[in-house]
Amino acid sequence: MGATTEAIVIRQYGGPDVMVLESVDVPAPGPGQILLKQQAASVNFHDVYVRSGAYKTLPLPGIPGLEAVGTVEAVGAGVRDFAPGDRVAYIDRAYGGYARARVIPAELAVPVPDGVEAGLATAWFLKGLTAQALVDEVEPVHAGSVVLAQAAGGGVGQLVARMAKLRGATVIGTAGSNAKADIARAAGCDHVILYREQDVAAQVAALTDGEGVNVAFDAVGADSFEGSLASLALKGHLVHYGQASGPIPPFDLSRLGAKSARISRPFLWPYVQPREKLLTASRSLFAAMAAGDLPLTLGGRFPLAQAAEAHTVLEARAAGPFVLDC
Repeated sequence: MGATTEAIVIRQYGGPDVMVLESVDVPAPGPGQILLKQQAASVNFHDVYVRSGAYKTLPLPGIPGLEAVGTVEAVGAGVRDFAPGDRVAYIDRAYGGYARARVIPAELAVPVPDGVEAGLATAWFLKGLTAQALVDEVEPVHAGSVVLAQAAGGGVGQLVARMAKLRGATVIGTAGSNAKADIARAAGCDHVILYREQDVAAQVAALTDGEGVNVAFDAVGADSFEGSLASLALKGHLVHYGQASGPIPPFDLSRLGAKSARISRPFLWPYVQPREKLLTASRSLFAAMAAGDLPLTLGGRFPLAQAAEAHTVLEARAAGPFVLDC
């Protein structure tokens, strides 16, 4: 028998005020499913794009939210990996995270150890898996690597910087303000370039005796692409994993020839499939969190009913990440 709970529902695209707290039905978990009492849900820019209609990936009316942490309340037939009382994190590309309770496929869930607080776990889960995949698989970073981490004061950027440093690399970070530069330094950057005031490629050349970096991790996109490309060493790799400032313009691949350079455009999902890879990656990430190896903080917490306020603050570019307490 199902029950009811409260969730944030979007019935039309628009500004933050289209998100309304409503009573919704929660079914009993079916075969292969688990029922969660949610603790916290992450607030991401992806959620903003879904709410505004920039991404029409959530059928309306619908409940936004990609990732959350909760406690298992009940399990459906055939579920062997989880039991009531277990704490889990998940990323659901079908959304539904902005809710006090919900049912999800058990295959999406991963255990969260006691040493990791729920808000931090959900705020940094997707970001952490992304950064880990970048430095371990997309371009394996090791002792002796020289890394450029664009926007190293941002969410994924600071994790890329710290994880690269933990693996023995020399890390050059970029930041758009002195405040973000402080975050980048706290994340382990050996050098920080203020990209609004300094020429990134020229500064990289000066810092590397003209050799450049082995890899540039860049989620900024249009505004930083040329600087990242010019900063590469021979056989360097530009990892373009996001486009916060807009997409890069059409690019002539022959430009890579002079340095025998590479460009890639990775997405997380192929790096956490099949499920065993997701479990291995999440165990590694949560172990690093529990050990205090990563620079994890929260920019703010909001009650679920104040999801609209959380979006407003996020869109104002306040320093995050932000979570909703469910």
